[in-house]
Amino acid sequence: MSAELIGTVRLGTDGPLVGVQGLGCMGMSEFYGDTDEAAARETLETAFEAGVTLYDTADMYGQGANEEFLAPFVKAHRDEITLATKFANERRADDPSYRAIRNDPAYIRQAVDASLRRLGVDVIDLYYMHRRDPKVPLADSVGAMGELVTAGKVRHLGLSEVTGAELREAHAVHPITAIQSEWSLFSRDVERSAVGAAANLGVAFVPYSPLGRGFLTGAFQDAGSELADGDIRRSQPRFTGENARRNYDLLEPVRRLAQEHGATPGQIALAWVHQRAQVHGLPVVPIPGTRRSARVLENTAAAAITLDAAELAALEPIAAQVAGDRYPDMSSTSAARE
Repeated sequence: MSAELIGTVRLGTDGPLVGVQGLGCMGMSEFYGDTDEAAARETLETAFEAGVTLYDTADMYGQGANEEFLAPFVKAHRDEITLATKFANERRADDPSYRAIRNDPAYIRQAVDASLRRLGVDVIDLYYMHRRDPKVPLADSVGAMGELVTAGKVRHLGLSEVTGAELREAHAVHPITAIQSEWSLFSRDVERSAVGAAANLGVAFVPYSPLGRGFLTGAFQDAGSELADGDIRRSQPRFTGENARRNYDLLEPVRRLAQEHGATPGQIALAWVHQRAQVHGLPVVPIPGTRRSARVLENTAAAAITLDAAELAALEPIAAQVAGDRYPDMSSTSAARE
């Protein structure tokens, strides 16, 4: 399958050069219902042909299964892609409900070796702290991560769901290349402090869920009644019941602009995220997730859409009116620590 190549941008001041849009791989293994593995592998290749070079996973996705799933693709394209994975969310195979956040140095050293083994690589290009445990000093955690760079196991460091103050503190211990948090037309709390800090420090921003977990595309209107059992979105407050009905109405300007541009609502939502780079003065590489080749091509095409000032103004009020939190429990997010 052929595709027009997207442009490139550098992550941070000295990070890798990557396609301006990456691919979130979480849903290929868990959280969004059953996966067709053959279709997911085709999606990886379609993304690569379109110029996507940043591939994002984590050790907690499928309890390591997502890293193992990616290993053959990584092996086939190792010198042409940037591989990102994460640690900190601890799960247990014998207790599916168990969750813990681990930032202690001993756990970090254990986690990176396990990820290297599952991915079948000698070095991880970008290694994120997935969630922050405030009980562990950042100097200890980031210091241990920096030791992985010295040891040649990791090339660049990243943080996920941290505040601007936490980013500055971490960057003083070891250079941080990228910060990853949810950022979309529906989720703009990162603009309180994290975005400004990243811009000041020369750190790239990698928005996850830039399509509001699919809600901004119009793929569903109420997760509780439309999505399969086991889909994580059924438990997320903004996608069900009265919240979902209110939030769907907020998408009217997105749908209108999509019609005017001959685009899809998802493309307008992604174009808005891409333009955050110019608005805030930092590299922005969204990582929408999908398991379908057609959706990859739709998403990457959004990078070529430019919204004018009036169009951006029409989208500006949306986030402040969204009903419901991102998660049922927001305690591990940066918003809870602002």
